[in-house]
Amino acid sequence: MAEPISTPRITSNYLDSFTNRTIRITGKVTQLRGEQATIDSDGPVTAHLNRDAHLTVGHAVEIVGKVNQDLSVKVLMAVDMGRECEFLRA
Repeated sequence: MAEPISTPRITSNYLDSFTNRTIRITGKVTQLRGEQATIDSDGPVTAHLNRDAHLTVGHAVEIVGKVNQDLSVKVLMAVDMGRECEFLRA
């Protein structure tokens, strides 16, 4: 049986601890430019989108992706959670 893939959920503050690893990150889309998006997840995150990612500025999003050396995220999967989604802060 294959080992389960671990995808820890992090915010922008922890990107440097997960370089070259697959993570989950949630936030709000603040900017779209071609195949690149900026996500606010307790700080800005640059996401390099794939062709299946259809995001909208102002909407919440959950991204599964790989953290690059420059702390940007290569998107493997993105889920648009809509405008009405609110984040709970601890």
